[in-house]
Amino acid sequence: MEETTGPAAAEPEVTHHVEDGVARLSLAGELTDAARRPLVRVVTELLLAQPAPSRVELDLSATTFMNSAGMAVLVQLQRLAAPRGIEVVLIHPTPAVVRPLQLSGLWHRFPIEGAATGGS
Repeated sequence: MEETTGPAAAEPEVTHHVEDGVARLSLAGELTDAARRPLVRVVTELLLAQPAPSRVELDLSATTFMNSAGMAVLVQLQRLAAPRGIEVVLIHPTPAVVRPLQLSGLWHRFPIEGAATGGS
């Protein structure tokens, strides 16, 4: 099952699929406040599904920009999943994601796999 959201021009494209209890979301575009609605909608639907995933992976390899609102979206996703014991893992974040997370101190809050740190 794969779905795509993002009909509005300012809204980034979010796709997702679930396999073996792992929900994999991909975000293409900018991780800003415009990403809040599609990401929260998809994660909420996944958390309410039966069975709920045991892990949520957010592929950020096609994310071109992230601001403080985008960081708030990541924290919100983590807070949605935490009460259910579901880990939100950032997969292949680009330097546009890594650097703001490092500067804000949020870098250590998220499990991160395959980070493109750009030599940082």
